[in-house]
Amino acid sequence: MDGTVETDRLLLRPLAPDDWRAVHAYASDPGTMRYIPGGALSEAQARALVAGEEADEAHLAVVLKPEGRLIGHMPFHPWYAPRIWEIGWVFDLRSHGRGYATEAAAALLRHGFEALGLHRIIATCQPENIASWRVMEKLGMRREAHFRKCFEVDAATWLDEYLYAILEEDWFAAGPGPIPRSGQPC
Repeated sequence: MDGTVETDRLLLRPLAPDDWRAVHAYASDPGTMRYIPGGALSEAQARALVAGEEADEAHLAVVLKPEGRLIGHMPFHPWYAPRIWEIGWVFDLRSHGRGYATEAAAALLRHGFEALGLHRIIATCQPENIASWRVMEKLGMRREAHFRKCFEVDAATWLDEYLYAILEEDWFAAGPGPIPRSGQPC
């Protein structure tokens, strides 16, 4: 996605080459990356992520506007079919519990449906990642699947995954209103 998306508190923009240090600062923390396949990022991996070397994924920087500080990044890119995209989020542990993921994801859902004309947006997480699936539910996304042992970590370890999605018709049926659209508190 080109361009920027803004909320009251956040600026979502394409990652810039100099962002690798900020991304590495939080993404090298095993606690932050606990539920992210592959785990904590090395310096080289953070540089590669910021450089966009993952050809099938695009990531946006999430910047706290008052401070101009990068607090996380969000994958937001086409998934497997036309007009279907995937969204995700990784935030610095110091930023957890403040509603940033919900606020940023809601802004991207709005942008996806209202500006990009998307039909469906999906998100996935491990069942143990309660905070993440709660964000999905606050956004009005529905749990559509629980895939058992679908992601191999190593020869002895497999992870389950939830798949959530929201359709354009559900987004527009919710009507204008404050974020989140599902009526649940942040």
